[in-house]
Amino acid sequence: MDTIWQHFRKDEQPFIEMATGWVREVENTYSPKLTGFLDPRQQFIVESLARSVGILVSSYGAFQNAERQRILLYPDYFVPESEDFQVTVFKVVYAAKFLTLEHRDILGSLLSVGIDRSKFGDIRLSDEDVQFSVAREIKDYVTVNLTSIGKAKVTLEEVQAAENWIMTNETWKESSHTVSSLRLDVIVAALMKASRQKAASLIHGERVKVNWTVRDQPSFELQESDILSIRGGGRFKVMAIEGRTRKDKLRLVIGKLE
Repeated sequence: MDTIWQHFRKDEQPFIEMATGWVREVENTYSPKLTGFLDPRQQFIVESLARSVGILVSSYGAFQNAERQRILLYPDYFVPESEDFQVTVFKVVYAAKFLTLEHRDILGSLLSVGIDRSKFGDIRLSDEDVQFSVAREIKDYVTVNLTSIGKAKVTLEEVQAAENWIMTNETWKESSHTVSSLRLDVIVAALMKASRQKAASLIHGERVKVNWTVRDQPSFELQESDILSIRGGGRFKVMAIEGRTRKDKLRLVIGKLE
């Protein structure tokens, strides 16, 4: 497992060390291990580490095509079911006729009552309906402590039936790109059909995030499974690095969120 560390970034090392501990725990105890909610890049890291030593992996975030999911690491005798992921979905009840809640309102309120980001998953909004997923072990804490969001007084109702969860039709439209390197400015320029100078300006202006973190260095290198957000340009994902051309260019498959 240690040999694949070289494929990850230095600033990811603290998470990699934690994930390595999870994998070794499953190896040593021969029993399942459930993580908190992870973003797609973290999921990729955990899956890579686990599969390198033969540990099986499943993920679940309740909502269809959930972005943030809990991962279950387990030995080959175990057969996971949805209940093993311990996820609860809440509906936010508030005066929807008079107030509008946005994603950032719910996110900020959950964090402000002391809930770690790994303890809750996706936040879904649809017309006047607001739902979010949490780790079941904190559902009572959330119910008691989350009584307001922005200016709205709220109560929470558990939504048990999956057919009542908010559905989304998000799709990734894939396209092929040939680039000179995986530098952030090179990729942003290709996606925005702009010069590298323009791309660098966007990056220096903190208008570009990689895996939900602002990256202000044009030389920052992307990797497979990275989520790239460009303010005013959309959200992208590095789906695959397919190798090099005869002229030593890199072939990438990049998806854009529709």
